[in-house]
Amino acid sequence: MTAPRSAKLLTGCGTALVTPFLPDGAVDERALRALVDWQIAESIDFVVPCGSTGEAATLTVDEHLRVVEIVVEQAAGRVPVVAGAGSNDTRRAVAVSQMLASSGASHLLHVAPMYNKPPQRGLLAHFRAIVEAVGLPVIVYNVPGRTAVNIEAATTLALAELPGIAGIKEASGDLAQITEIIRARPTGFAVLSGDDALTLAVIAAGGDGVISVTSNATPRRMRDLVALARAGDFARAREIHLALTPWMRAAFVETNPLPVKAALHLMGKVGPTHRLPLVPLAEELLATVRSSLVAAGALSA
Repeated sequence: MTAPRSAKLLTGCGTALVTPFLPDGAVDERALRALVDWQIAESIDFVVPCGSTGEAATLTVDEHLRVVEIVVEQAAGRVPVVAGAGSNDTRRAVAVSQMLASSGASHLLHVAPMYNKPPQRGLLAHFRAIVEAVGLPVIVYNVPGRTAVNIEAATTLALAELPGIAGIKEASGDLAQITEIIRARPTGFAVLSGDDALTLAVIAAGGDGVISVTSNATPRRMRDLVALARAGDFARAREIHLALTPWMRAAFVETNPLPVKAALHLMGKVGPTHRLPLVPLAEELLATVRSSLVAAGALSA
């Protein structure tokens, strides 16, 4: 069942999409479709529904599948769709992955199990069980700030030897660890930044792109930053990075996705609704988000 590693490396800037909700808490399918169309029109390289930015933890199984199906339908083959499928229960992660395998997604994104805090051998066993049961290439997601467990470089490199593992979204914030993965990875294994602010540094070290939160609101500029850096034009990439820095900071003034959903609401693209325990961005922080969007060119003054 294990999928062979895709011949086409996943590269560039992918957006970790928010999930728009209606005031009653239902998924706002119209806003989601419009968001996907806008992202693609702005030249984003791929889209990532149902991650932490997409509030996947509060979606029912049926909603989870429906969100991915909507994104796949709307993308219509124009860009890859990397569907979040993670769980801290390996059996559930496998079941969700098998369900999503029929959705038309090109890849699955699997976060390290949160809360359980498995040892490194447990992480290996978890991801191995997933790729042995599912026919789609898997992007591993390392985000110890949310999961309370770090996927160490040696573990990532061991996973990289499995044919079904296509790459890693690295959000450890540890450039030494990320650089070691880039240095020793096998051919065809993608290393994607999971921290917007570290994207330029990761690509300079040899990484392949980013799965971005901030590109929800600034898709073209983040995509250009990545494309220029990957082409070796670091002077122009640095200009964009510096222009986007206020927005990169503002996007995390409270827990993701509160600031980015507020940003999209200010831009008229989604409603402000979250599902508890998440709540709208604190009122006193809206000015910070607004001013950063103006500086980034995403909102008029």
